[in-house]
Amino acid sequence: MLTDIEIATAAELRPITDIADRLGISRDHLIPFGHDKAKVDLEHCRQLPPRDGSKLVLVTAISPTPAGEGKTTTTVGLVDALNRIGTTAMGCLREPSMGPVFGMKGGAAGGGYAQVVPMVDINLHFTGDFAAIAAANNLLAAMIDNHLHHGNQLDIDPTSITWRRVLDLNDRALRDVVVGLGSGNGPTRQDGFDIVVASELMAIFCLTDSLADLRRRIGDVVIGRTRSGDLVTARDLGADGAMATVLAGALAPNLVQSLEHSPFFVHGGPFANIAHGCNSAIATRAATALADVVVTEAGFGADLGAEKFVDILCRKTGLVPDLAVVVATVRALKYHGGVAVTDVGNADVAAMEAGMVNLDRHLANLREVFGLDVVVAINRFPDDTEAEVDRLVELLAERGVKAAAATHFVDGGAGAEALARAVVAQLGEPRGKPFSLTYDDDLDLVTKIETVARRVHHASGITLDRAARRDLRRITRAGYGHLPVCLAKTQYSFSTDATRRGAPTDHVINIREVRLNAGAGFVVAICGDIMTMPGLPKQPAAVGMDISDDGVITGLS
Repeated sequence: MLTDIEIATAAELRPITDIADRLGISRDHLIPFGHDKAKVDLEHCRQLPPRDGSKLVLVTAISPTPAGEGKTTTTVGLVDALNRIGTTAMGCLREPSMGPVFGMKGGAAGGGYAQVVPMVDINLHFTGDFAAIAAANNLLAAMIDNHLHHGNQLDIDPTSITWRRVLDLNDRALRDVVVGLGSGNGPTRQDGFDIVVASELMAIFCLTDSLADLRRRIGDVVIGRTRSGDLVTARDLGADGAMATVLAGALAPNLVQSLEHSPFFVHGGPFANIAHGCNSAIATRAATALADVVVTEAGFGADLGAEKFVDILCRKTGLVPDLAVVVATVRALKYHGGVAVTDVGNADVAAMEAGMVNLDRHLANLREVFGLDVVVAINRFPDDTEAEVDRLVELLAERGVKAAAATHFVDGGAGAEALARAVVAQLGEPRGKPFSLTYDDDLDLVTKIETVARRVHHASGITLDRAARRDLRRITRAGYGHLPVCLAKTQYSFSTDATRRGAPTDHVINIREVRLNAGAGFVVAICGDIMTMPGLPKQPAAVGMDISDDGVITGLS
């Protein structure tokens, strides 16, 4: 079979103006980036009237294997299939970070015949949104050190500064650095880098609804404390206006198409293991005004992406999903049944049945904790047998869950038509339970963290390192105790131990660090050994990438 990049390169793309015409977006409201991608004017998006009966479908997944289970590919295939069966559908995806593109996972624009295109552009620089976020973030960092250098009028305590620099690459050597070395280079202090997608500015970008709101949120960013203990904000430094100016153009959603010419917004991109995991609210809200069914995704398993979609994005924006599609694979179920990832092809149905504990937990969380109806998408791989797929459908039917196998990777939208019909059928039924958040706003921060740990991750409890406990007290005293929480933890397990597969219950979640994202409006609890600046694997995906003398790119998939 052709590689992802060969399939994408051979595709005949329609002019992006044609895709916009199908959505009723006039060319006056497009900001073209070549012939195959464009931004849609922000004010036009904000002024779109609500569409009666529009449905929002959230694609999530079981806990993944290291290779992932094809959540983005399934999102693309489902949108294509919905359009094939006569439903006006549109997709909303996150922009890929170049960290995983050059790291472990490679590209993140879908795969096979279920991709959004132009795939190379989307996976690399695209329309420059991430560069703008990095520039605005690092502008604030530069202004902080410049303020210290020129007399520190605000009397900032250098040891209290929490604002870190960012880079859209995996680089473990930058997790902890010292800045200001050498003569005349400002005060020497300890600093560090996060990856762009873990930054508070990325979260602000994806939760804001206007330029005015963007500037307000940036101004609210807390960068540290004075020596007397008062909080210092980006507004205090006079950085909010310039930072908003850098980000203004990026705030307009990016319009692209799938290989089958379905419309997609690809905009914003926080990770779900170390950030809140949802594409921009501006894009999702605009899409619900343009299509009858909007399909979006939340990163990694439902314990991370779906929980944050519900408890952060829905809480902050009022958007509510009408249905959750849970991506499951036979190989991942065998993996959670105890089989090594290298041996899943040789395991039998019994191993798959043993791994159902992981899927069952995700289904229970979605249905009982969040009140969402569910459909399971069985993302089928070539070595899955008919017996395995049939047994999985049977097991889910016993649980009262609609399921459909899909082969969109190989067959495009045609391979997901059964899934699309199951989704439409479920959307046509009365909602099973009322939508609900995991916790109430009026709980204290420790209780909120513990509630997510117990209700969603099924932990027996939490522990707090001394620094985390101290910072939670400070955050609460400063008036931020009402904010929701975002647990940053491994995506491979309900626990903080990536090797504990299935559905562990006898585990404790340790909170080693807490960060206040006052502008974004939530508190990040960093759990276990998770890092907000990932490292490259021993054999990075970058090693297999190249470009020929005539500009042909290989190895990006």
